[in-house]
Amino acid sequence: MPKIDLGAIEPVNKTGYPPPFDEPVAGRWQRRLGAINGMTHLGANHVTLKPGAWSSQRHWHEGEDEFLVMLSGEAVLIEDEGETVLHPGDCVAWPAGVRNGHHLVNRSTVDCAFICFSAGDRQEGGAYSDIDMVFTRDGYFHRDGTPYPIRK
Repeated sequence: MPKIDLGAIEPVNKTGYPPPFDEPVAGRWQRRLGAINGMTHLGANHVTLKPGAWSSQRHWHEGEDEFLVMLSGEAVLIEDEGETVLHPGDCVAWPAGVRNGHHLVNRSTVDCAFICFSAGDRQEGGAYSDIDMVFTRDGYFHRDGTPYPIRK
């Protein structure tokens, strides 16, 4: 079994979110562990959130399961039911199709890190709980179907 060298994978902080929804995730740095290692059925990302950064806009997936393991630091999980502080070793899961919008926010003064796994059909799309945006295989749209501009 090949060991993954995290230091050899370039962290990126790109997002497809249109402005201004991209601003809260500017301090999110990801290493795509699954795709870079040839995995096609399971997504795996090592994510570092700088202080103040969000993991994403609060969202849910129609066809994709997500499972997160907190590695270091502290983050606040925000879901429809409220807020939960996560510490190293804590695990959370979101089954596909459950419309429970979720994301993590680093409200601390130091970086936090976690690994998020995903499996299923991301192409089925989903939605964002707090903003006028849905996502499909074709991109980001307002809830009325009007597309957001494509990022260049």
